[in-house]
Amino acid sequence: VAICHPLHYSTIMALRLCASLVAAPWVIAILNPLLHTLMMAHLHFCSDNVIHHFFCDINSLLPLSCSNTSLNQLSVLATVGLIFVVPSVCILVSYILIVSAVMKVPSAQGKLKAFSICGSHLALVILFYGAITGVYMSPLSNHSTEKDSAASVIFMVVAPVL
Repeated sequence: VAICHPLHYSTIMALRLCASLVAAPWVIAILNPLLHTLMMAHLHFCSDNVIHHFFCDINSLLPLSCSNTSLNQLSVLATVGLIFVVPSVCILVSYILIVSAVMKVPSAQGKLKAFSICGSHLALVILFYGAITGVYMSPLSNHSTEKDSAASVIFMVVAPVL
């Protein structure tokens, strides 16, 4: 809609739809960490309390626990899977629709302009989601501090700068 029919954008994006699109991520962003915080409160920590990471994240805290963290690991995998899969599918469907809409543009210059805008956004999405996948979607047994730190720098520093 925004590419081929930009004048219809304000009609389709009604106030209620905009409010829903803003409220849903806020609710998820509050409930998801709350769930993990409540689950982490039941764990016992002993011995080495040094977090070898740039920031205090759940994947850096779970290895420090003396308790059984399998339920915590499962909840991380489930929530990240849900939070990763749903937006990824939406982005994929959006790009399929964008490519089909751009292919209908008659001029080559118009296609090039649309693809250059979408291409840079797609590159950033791939960089961001690739780094997140490396940090959160791999099992704790495969984690290395160096790889996690590099991926964290990518999605916390590099991606927002671009």
